[in-house]
Amino acid sequence: MTPHSLTSEQLERFDREGYIFIESAFSTDEADLMAEEAKRIFKMDRKEVWRESNGVARTAFASHLYSEPFRRLGAHPRLVEPVKQLLGGDVYMHQFKLNAKAAFDGQVWQWHQDYGTWKRDDDMPDPRAMNIAVFLDDVSFANGPLMFIPGSHKTGVLEAGHDLETTSYPLWTLDRETVTKLANEGGIVAPTGPRGSILMFHCNLVHASPPNIGPWDRTIVYLSLCEVTNHIRQFKREDWIAHRDFTPIESLPDDCLADLVAARTAA
Repeated sequence: MTPHSLTSEQLERFDREGYIFIESAFSTDEADLMAEEAKRIFKMDRKEVWRESNGVARTAFASHLYSEPFRRLGAHPRLVEPVKQLLGGDVYMHQFKLNAKAAFDGQVWQWHQDYGTWKRDDDMPDPRAMNIAVFLDDVSFANGPLMFIPGSHKTGVLEAGHDLETTSYPLWTLDRETVTKLANEGGIVAPTGPRGSILMFHCNLVHASPPNIGPWDRTIVYLSLCEVTNHIRQFKREDWIAHRDFTPIESLPDDCLADLVAARTAA
């Protein structure tokens, strides 16, 4: 056991529902530091920053490779150690992205399973990978929260169609009949909470998020972590989308972000 190990109750919930929500896992100062960094990155003219049709940022990939705060987050023990516990081994960074939902302008993420994409596009052998998300803004019902269908991770990989038109980001999406059936069985939840909260969810959990029609931004940073022996075998996507460095992540000290906060305050 480590200081960041999940409890038996959390492990049972993950097995049953496919996700765990931990409120305020990071301080508001740590979250604000990362939110400011995300805004700086969204202004960059880089190939890793994808935009909506109106020009606002949608996603920034691989910022842990060109941003010190996100480099540290990518090896933070509050994120890495629980995932290692759940997956039963060392993990590497399969994908790192900042998802922005700008106030009034942030667009939909359709219903999908992440492993469906990783299997079809990257030839990841098994669903021994998962997402862990950090809220950089307060998330409410009004600014496009993530929506989950609890228990849907137990259905395996579902049939999906490759949607290349709805948004700027191509996605393997589920049809309405499938989503309706799953939702009638498991319901739909939308975990909300203050900035600094985290969500861990199974790579087969069916999820989506609606457009942000509220006046508040909603930025979430995602680490997609994969057990190292389960690394991808196909390399047709850019290496900044699906990483090819399978080196196990070594966790940094727990205060690695707090150090940056302190340095900024002192300056």
